[in-house]
Amino acid sequence: MNMLTGVSNDYPRARNTDPKTSHEAAEFIRGTAKKQQSKAAEAVRTYPGQTSQELADLTGLDRYMLARRLPEVEGSLVSKGDTRRCQVSGRTATTWWPRWTE
Repeated sequence: MNMLTGVSNDYPRARNTDPKTSHEAAEFIRGTAKKQQSKAAEAVRTYPGQTSQELADLTGLDRYMLARRLPEVEGSLVSKGDTRRCQVSGRTATTWWPRWTE
């Protein structure tokens, strides 16, 4: 059976040179980001081959959240596909595909 695994919460969210407020915000978002990563990966699994804007349109998820979280799970849960014209924006965009683990 294929299962989605590998959501990482180790993605750097603040640089060492960032102010304290950035590090506080990064810590605050840590749990939220993991949930958003899971939602983004699930959207790709449900609607493979879509752009982030198309995924947002299909799922009601925020387009910018998807655009931030999909690269964070790239390689573990999703893969970039070919670029094509997005049906929502009309611009050339990357498509996203699920990566299945056994």
